[in-house]
Amino acid sequence: MVTMTLRIEMNAQPGAFAALAAAMSDAGASVQGVDMRSASHSRVIRDITVTIPSEHLVRELQRSIRALPDMRIVSFSDSTFLAHLGGKLSIEPKIPIKTRADLAMLYTPGVARVAMAIAADPRKAHALTMKRNCVAVVTDGSAVLGLGEIGALGAIPVMEGKAMLFKRFANIDAFPICIDTMNVDEIVDTVVHIAPVFGGINLEDISAPRCFEIEERLQGRLDIPVMHDDQHGTAVVVVAALMNASRVVGKKLSDMTIVVAGTGAAGTATMKMLLHLGVGDIIPVDRNGALRRGERYDRSHWSWLAEHTNSRNRSGSLGDVLEGADAFIGVSAPGTLTVDMIRCMAKDPIVFALANPTPEIMPEEAGDVAAVLATGRSDYPNQINNLLSFPGIFRGALDARATRISDAMKVAAARAIAASVSDRELGPEYIVPSIFDHRVVEAVASAVAVAATSEGIARRTPISEQEEDATSVV
Repeated sequence: MVTMTLRIEMNAQPGAFAALAAAMSDAGASVQGVDMRSASHSRVIRDITVTIPSEHLVRELQRSIRALPDMRIVSFSDSTFLAHLGGKLSIEPKIPIKTRADLAMLYTPGVARVAMAIAADPRKAHALTMKRNCVAVVTDGSAVLGLGEIGALGAIPVMEGKAMLFKRFANIDAFPICIDTMNVDEIVDTVVHIAPVFGGINLEDISAPRCFEIEERLQGRLDIPVMHDDQHGTAVVVVAALMNASRVVGKKLSDMTIVVAGTGAAGTATMKMLLHLGVGDIIPVDRNGALRRGERYDRSHWSWLAEHTNSRNRSGSLGDVLEGADAFIGVSAPGTLTVDMIRCMAKDPIVFALANPTPEIMPEEAGDVAAVLATGRSDYPNQINNLLSFPGIFRGALDARATRISDAMKVAAARAIAASVSDRELGPEYIVPSIFDHRVVEAVASAVAVAATSEGIARRTPISEQEEDATSVV
């Protein structure tokens, strides 16, 4: 849905606006508001705000208006573009500088004492700089949303948006880092070199299989949490939803056969997490069919999946391996799943059709045959959205000052999300909580911090934050 405001000059004659409104309606636009800008006896100028179902109808709307007699489009503006003017982020000081004394304390000469204290004991950086609550949102622009390889500049608005989500949902200061190279060595070196400022690294919208290597190498070189959200943020929410969906249909994960269509970043991470949880059997499927032992693959993560999943070594197409399966998880492409395929699954099939914006099967088609259905869309029940996971995961990791994000921390996050839906609330159309449920971030952060402490990778002492800060300064 596109919202636009058009400034239109027209005759001040009865019926002129009615003709304009009719033309807009014919072009698929719905009038949301009308404001008078100027008027005379013969002419008027109005600002008219409209919504249009899709961007490609904008030109049709303009043609319809220009076809009317004595109508002139003075200007038109897209509300989404207006919201992005000048970017969506700014940096604001936490302490005002009003006097010379403020300046002397916060900058020179006072800051020199703090800088030397950190140089003498680098651990004090957590207490005395923004590092303790700051995350870098890093991309190379190679796999941005559903837009593909649009480069570092094109990725900036998306990374700004991700930084806004960190702040809104977890009160984490995040900054977009869009690196103008797709060379793995250069990306890794760049992130390592800027890492001193940050308490965590959120990798975003980097294409597979490069994303696997980049994350692994950064985890090996840095002592702060590194997570590729497209992999693990998505996997955590999918697993949380599957935990609750299995409760709805009365099945145990350890008894289930799950088919995963899509062997990229999100699909691979989801399957690894399901393996960690001891799911009965997982069958990965790409566009050429099921991955299986004995075949040669040109990507190392496909070979790994072939060796560690598909215990019965089944072969064939998606339709072939779905026969008798308990659940389908799609992170692939629109239209790859059919009603007949679902009918061939086991009793009470679970269907997660997560391709966005158009899922593997539309809910209107699958609703009568799937016992539990989820998509990645906000206009249907059971939206699988990684916004449920990454703010809380990083909040918990930062609070614990964890050196990394472990499998146990991710499982803890999934269990916390699943537990946010009570037994009374749980049902086929409510298996994950709302992204605006503030309790979710708090629950995930707490569970992640506890898991980090249990694993011995947390550097927080059990004393209060204020006491810890005081002891780190002196």
